[in-house]
Amino acid sequence: MSEEQKKGSYGADQIQALEGMEHVRMRPSMYIGDVGVRGLHHLVYEVVDNSIDEAMGGYCDTIEIWINEDNSITVKDNGRGIPVDLHKKEGVSALQVVMTKIGAGGKFDKDSYKVSGGLHGVGVSVVNALSEHLTATVHRDGKIWQQEYERGKALYPVKSIGETDYRGTIVTFKPDPQIFQQSLEYSYDTLASRMRELSFLNKGITIYFTDKRQKDENGEFATEKFHSQEGLKEFIRFLDGNREPIIAEVISMEGEKNDIPVEVAMVYNTSFNENLHSYVNNINTHEGGTHLSGFRAGLTRTLKKYADASGMLDKLKFEIAGDDFREGLTAIISVKVQEPQFEGQTKTKLGNREVTAAVSQAVSEMLENYLEEHPNDAKTIVQKVILAAQARHAARKAREMVQRKTVMSGGGLPGKLSDCSEQDPEKCEVFLVEGDSAGGTAKQGRDRNFQAILPLRGKILNVEKAMHHKVFENEEIRNIYTALGVTIGTEEDSKALNLEKLRYQKVVIMCDADVDGSHIATLILTFFFRYMRELVEAGCVYIATPPLYLLKKGAKKAYAWSDKERDRLNEEFGGSASIQRYKGLGEMNAEQLWDTTMNPEFRTLRQVTIDNGTEADRIFSMLMGDEVPPRRDFIEKNAVYANIDA
Repeated sequence: MSEEQKKGSYGADQIQALEGMEHVRMRPSMYIGDVGVRGLHHLVYEVVDNSIDEAMGGYCDTIEIWINEDNSITVKDNGRGIPVDLHKKEGVSALQVVMTKIGAGGKFDKDSYKVSGGLHGVGVSVVNALSEHLTATVHRDGKIWQQEYERGKALYPVKSIGETDYRGTIVTFKPDPQIFQQSLEYSYDTLASRMRELSFLNKGITIYFTDKRQKDENGEFATEKFHSQEGLKEFIRFLDGNREPIIAEVISMEGEKNDIPVEVAMVYNTSFNENLHSYVNNINTHEGGTHLSGFRAGLTRTLKKYADASGMLDKLKFEIAGDDFREGLTAIISVKVQEPQFEGQTKTKLGNREVTAAVSQAVSEMLENYLEEHPNDAKTIVQKVILAAQARHAARKAREMVQRKTVMSGGGLPGKLSDCSEQDPEKCEVFLVEGDSAGGTAKQGRDRNFQAILPLRGKILNVEKAMHHKVFENEEIRNIYTALGVTIGTEEDSKALNLEKLRYQKVVIMCDADVDGSHIATLILTFFFRYMRELVEAGCVYIATPPLYLLKKGAKKAYAWSDKERDRLNEEFGGSASIQRYKGLGEMNAEQLWDTTMNPEFRTLRQVTIDNGTEADRIFSMLMGDEVPPRRDFIEKNAVYANIDA
């Protein structure tokens, strides 16, 4: 056969049979979601999940996590320790099997683990495959055992390296730069949020989290201790710390229904948003599923029954809807399921039908007892429901006004929108620009083929503190809905978003690089999080990054996006460059705005993602709610350019 024939042939020799670890390295996104920052952090969660599983089984009560100086991670627990004896089928130590075989692990044995999170036994081996180096150390049966690996391959057989009175497992791994090319740097805040969440979801365990890359004023490594005695009740108080409750205490229950452990905590507040967070085996199921359906059914049925019996609904001229019972509600639903069935590989929606009845029954019993024992709170909740129903009625009319003006229903586009000529949404992007002046510059500088411009007048409505009908009546918000071409709201869900007719696959927020610009960007992001979350989750929302400085020296010029970059460039210019600080987009001409912020070849767009829905909910309620002290503390801790606009 000639070389040419060989190239075009397709036979047995062309079929690749990849071993498990090789397949992980070739297709890492199949196992951890992506190879960006989110996937990098997912590695930590998988190792910690193994320790949490030991805790859920009652074998472990302390977990320690370190970010080391070189951005490697160490996870230590005081569980039983991974078995190290010979695995009869594989002919090597059980530790080596767990660390190098996809699908190996005790989670498949119901006698070892009743329930578990993670990736159903593939977690730690996937971490090993995607690590440049990993060391597993096991303290078990009076001895210390160890094995090291490079990119998933064992460097030597499991060996004993000493004796010990301690019991547990220590895993240290360094992510592989060949896989994680975008970034190898761990975010302390991202990991701390997840550890805090795990401590609330598994009350009684203690998690120590230390960052060896930074020290406090006393020269000690930055360390946090996470421990919760009350579990979800404390979680609710933490999440709702920036909202004003309307009832005296958190309503909660914990128990088993139909052999399914169910834990629920909820509280009503003065806000107009519904904040439901659901978990299965510690996994945040942000798309909900059968446990969330059960919660909603139990809540609606029980409250409706009580409200009808109270006579408080007699004068209402229209029916109460399910939505009305959840306005101003913050709730957490956590279930433990032996064999969870998730829709899709990302585990974001629970499919087990038997869970619906279990959660519904648990919520009904919990609420019936609470309403009976707290008649004043019960009356307050029903009054809140009635107000929500009246507001929904008003919001429906406001929504219909928005719908009539959308493209699909034959209405025109907003007069301020400068649309693009391209019709394929996949190729189109729209810039939401702060102010008419900057909007005019952006219109001149854009590429009209695929870039649309929608100027926004001043600061849009703070939706965190506004009733639904006020949101839909707001002109700037109506313009956003109309320009994007999305439809909103049904009787069942007044904020449901339909993206089928979305006109742009990139929605770019472009604001001034000053305090006012940051505030406007936060207002817009709050709106997207509360009313267009589906758009954010679809990866369609971005933030433009205009430069902070223009440096000039003779014919030479350069842009800087930070103080550090400005100082470096000024040094390169001999320390005598003229430096212009851009406070607003309007200070740039059309060509400069195109070159730095809008040209796809050179610009930097930051994609808005939701890594942790509960933490995002807490941050938005803190930044845009009524409570000032926590907002001030947050800004002081996180502001990088706090003195720029003083």
